[in-house]
Amino acid sequence: MLQHQKEHLLHTDLTREDRLIYFTTTGWMMWNWLVSSLAVGARLLLFDGNPFHPAPGVLWKTAQEEKISVFGTSAGYIAALMNEGVKPGKEYDLSSVKSLLSTGSPLSEEGFEFIYREIKEDLQLSSISGGSDINGCFALGNPMGPVYSGELQCRGLGMKVETFDDNGKSVINEQGELVCTASEPSMPIYFWNDADGSKYHAAYFDVYPGVWRHGDYALINERGGMVIYGRSDATLNPGGVRIGTAEIYRQVENMEEVADSIVVGQSWKNDVRVILFVKMAPGKELTDELKKRINTAIRANASPRHVPAKILAVPDIPYTLNMKKVELSVKKVIEGKEVQNKDALKNPEILDFYANIKELKED
Repeated sequence: MLQHQKEHLLHTDLTREDRLIYFTTTGWMMWNWLVSSLAVGARLLLFDGNPFHPAPGVLWKTAQEEKISVFGTSAGYIAALMNEGVKPGKEYDLSSVKSLLSTGSPLSEEGFEFIYREIKEDLQLSSISGGSDINGCFALGNPMGPVYSGELQCRGLGMKVETFDDNGKSVINEQGELVCTASEPSMPIYFWNDADGSKYHAAYFDVYPGVWRHGDYALINERGGMVIYGRSDATLNPGGVRIGTAEIYRQVENMEEVADSIVVGQSWKNDVRVILFVKMAPGKELTDELKKRINTAIRANASPRHVPAKILAVPDIPYTLNMKKVELSVKKVIEGKEVQNKDALKNPEILDFYANIKELKED
């Protein structure tokens, strides 16, 4: 509760007069974050169901009718709005909205631009990031500070958050592992049924002794802003060089022919090769010409190392119930490994399709 009070009052400027909605399921920590806003005295609103039914703008219609002032959602939802061509600011009265919060996965620069162009130009956009582990945030918003496209505004107050290189050295303006180098209010102190603490230690402290390694790949810049590049356990390592998946997603999201995508590193001939799976938009096909355009965009705007070895069309992209892509699960199934906890997936049956893609057995 102390952690959430800090995040609500200081990082979100939430007050007794505010009305808060967060598009979430009750299985995601953002549900707890939403409910604890009652401690501030704010009014909260719950939305249960498909955010595109009966129409793509249903959440924004709700925001208009209920005069929502703080609108919380996921980067995946913002990307879906972009793909559907929804323009909430032109279709609904959003004059009451003062802040928009986005989490669940990195929000691309295009997502930032879409929000200010098509939703509202005078709101605070807070891309926030933390975890269910701490039931809170490591980096989030600053109501008094500027918003920079593609960045989380600041690290959480009272949180000693840094990025470490492979040698355990704190770095600025370099990509590294997101770590917390001192105890903080809501970190778990043990796991259930883990008498000797070995599972707990392996989850967070086995890379940098005594330092919490959260599992995100990030960069902290000289002004204190942060960029998240994706989960470090899903980081790609072609030729031994670590690269983030978010840099590839950003390029693919610009292709109108592609509805969704997921990228993984496949262990191959004593190295790792990048595999990009794409779900095509209705009526579109994955042609050689489109593959070439995707590769060209990735090479020019990311790097040659980001260019996938294969681009394959798939019928669907696997997600958790909380709308997070599961790169690690896809990596496991294409390498013939078992995936645990399939109950956490929204569409676990699609993993069988990935496991049987014959092109992944070929050069």
